[in-house]
Formats: sequence, C-alpha cells, structure tokens
Amino acid sequence: MARYTEADLFVFCTAALAAAGADAETAEAAGRAMLHGSRLGVDSHGVRLLDHYVTVIAGGRVKGHPEMRFVRRLGAVATLDADDGHGARAAYYAMDHAMAAAEQFGIGAVAIRNSSHFGPAGAYALAAAERGFVGLAFCNSDSFVRLHAGAERFHGTNPIAAAAPVDGGRPWLFDMATSAIPYNRVLLYGSLGRALPPETASDVEGVDTRDASLVEMLAPLGGAFGFKGAGLAGLVELLSAVLSGARLSFDIPPMGGPDYATARNVGAFVLALQPSAFLEPEAFQAGLARYLAVLRGSRPASGGEVMAPGDREWREAERRARSGIPIDPATALAFDRIADRFSIPRPRPLAG
Repeated sequence: MARYTEADLFVFCTAALAAAGADAETAEAAGRAMLHGSRLGVDSHGVRLLDHYVTVIAGGRVKGHPEMRFVRRLGAVATLDADDGHGARAAYYAMDHAMAAAEQFGIGAVAIRNSSHFGPAGAYALAAAERGFVGLAFCNSDSFVRLHAGAERFHGTNPIAAAAPVDGGRPWLFDMATSAIPYNRVLLYGSLGRALPPETASDVEGVDTRDASLVEMLAPLGGAFGFKGAGLAGLVELLSAVLSGARLSFDIPPMGGPDYATARNVGAFVLALQPSAFLEPEAFQAGLARYLAVLRGSRPASGGEVMAPGDREWREAERRARSGIPIDPATALAFDRIADRFSIPRPRPLAG
C-alpha cells in the first residue's frame, strides 16, 4: 500500500470537502476527525470516509454551510441543533462549549440533534483531554446490531469514548463500539477467507454465523453475556437520541444510501469534566499515574502484553509518523475519482 504524510492527506481532504460544498469550519473539522482515525490506526474511521462525506455533502444530505445553534441552555448543560451539518463539526463545536462550561462549573454537557455521521468518537474525547479535561463522547447510528437473543437489527454500533490527560505522557484514550465486532473486521475476514470469531455476528434469522458472507447483523458486545453490550448500546441511545430529541437508531435512514439527499437526524452527546473541580490537580495526576503504572506492570498471560486503553493506538501513531499513513487500494482509487471530479491535486505518496 502507498503511504502518505498526514499533512498531505489533510490538505487533500479539506480541499475535496470544500469543492463538494463544505464551508471552512466543516472541512477542517471533518478532516481533523478523519486524520485522527488514520493517524491512530483506526482506518475504518479514517480518510476512507472521505468519499462518503463528499457524496453526502454534494447530494444534500449533509449541509455544507449549516447554521448550528443552541436551542436550550441551563447552567452547565445545553442542547445543540446541528442543522443537518457534518457530525464532526457538531461534535467539536459541542465539546468546545462543554469545556467552556466545565471551566466555570466543573462539568459541561451538550446533547446534539440533527447531526450526521461523526467518525471516530475518540477524536472528541481526546480534544478535551488535550486541554486538560476528562472528555466523553457518544453517538448513535442506524441499526446494525441485534439485541441479546434478538433476531433483527436494533441498535447502531453506538460508540463510547473517553479520554483523560496524563502529565508527561499521551492521554489515556478509550474508544469502543458496543457491538461484538466492527463491521470492518467482518469485511476483512471475508476478504481473507477466514471464519469469524464465534458469537460476533448473525445471519438474516439472527442465528450466529462465522461465515462473513452470511452476516446480516452484528451481535452485541459480550457473547453469551450480550445483554451487557445491548445495555451499553441502550445507554448511548438514551444520551444521544432520547435526551437530545434525535432519531432512534432504528428510525435513522441507512448511512450507505441509496438516498443521499434526506437528512438523517443522528444524535450525539459530549461531556467534559474539570479534574481540579473534584480534587487538587496533583492528586488527580498522582492517582492516574499510579493506576497506569500498576496496570502496565501487571503480569501478562503467556504470549500476551498488558496495555492501557490507547497504548496500541499511540504506538501505531508513532509508527505512522515515521513511515507515513498507509492507504488501501480502494481508498486510493476513490482519491483519484475525487481529484478528477473536482480538478484538485492528488496527495503525493511517499517515495519507497
């Protein structure tokens, strides 16, 4: 696979989004979120999304020039109407507001409605951690995950992300879907001809299948104890959709179309906590440092490696900073189509 610098990919992505009809704030936010995914190795939520984002902005589903506004405010909390804008722009905007509230009240929370796909949830939790806050982000999405013992799609993959600042180190960063497996992993196993892990996906009847070609829905996180994953997905639904007034997962039109003109009203929720509002900053950092030191020093199982949330991603980010961000052939072809469509320069792959 060809490799590219993060800077070149960001320039190309923002240029493509602008050419498709996005304003500067939307292009910057979407590019920032995508590069978060590609930088940390979360490629399913990286620059491979550019083709989709260009399509939905050009098609009218996502407004390129939204007029986002807060429709409710009370102390530390607010509700943001994203005006059918890009989910990344809404989430960063909401997190900025949540952090401003946390500076005043110690906590800030924003529910978001009339939004769209926002990419990697960890990007918005990390935005808070990079400014000294504990950040959390949630989002619902169109149905693709069955309930525990269910036989039809119900929840979306409904991610949960959290991040915390670490003195002298990379932030603690946790980002997970509430499904047993990402759909991107299903596609990967299918392309390799490998059987899926058990209890991760189901066929059209809701029966567990290990054949990637038969997958109609994903299982909730937890396998035999999938009620836990389904409950977590429901928590995300409560915060992202019920609390904000957005559509529930089973009411959201499919992300993959074929309708790219009708807005989807996806919901999201972000939260920022100011550690110094709870205890002395030194005590917070000392507690977090001890937690991480003991965690990373824990005895691993044979052949295993104990890591804190985010360790694998930060390691991959360092590797990609040295060698470039890999782009799969399908995404490279999409880049070519986008460059030709809008007459913009292609990103240049690194030599070798």
